[in-house]
Amino acid sequence: MTIQENVTGLQHLGIPAVDLQESIAWYTKTLGFELIEEKNLPERPCHAAFVKKGNLVVELYQEDEAAIKEVAGRSHGHVDHLALNVQDVKAAFEDMKKTGCTMLDTEVQSLPFFEHGVAWFTVLGPNGEKVEFNQFL
Repeated sequence: MTIQENVTGLQHLGIPAVDLQESIAWYTKTLGFELIEEKNLPERPCHAAFVKKGNLVVELYQEDEAAIKEVAGRSHGHVDHLALNVQDVKAAFEDMKKTGCTMLDTEVQSLPFFEHGVAWFTVLGPNGEKVEFNQFL
């Protein structure tokens, strides 16, 4: 399977939040999104929530101030990354390494979101944007 066949579409958009609970309320009460997942990840440290409306999933996450300042140019409220859904994240990882693009992860990552978890890795796109390749496990 080629990387072109492996990518099946948009999985989610990631937005850093100043106040996660306020952001969840705005997306759910104002826009009618449904809260589908929320987790506190103390080892990162990060608190994240996924909200969904139709086929659009938005990841809202709040990190501690030190983590936010660590990433040059980062500010609250902007779209942080584009996540593409893939069928086989390990194959996508190997394919993207071969393209010569800047890999932001040295290996496939995973987190306990959703029923069986998710696995992903991130690369830099041609304009410096973060593009995440993500598989529901």
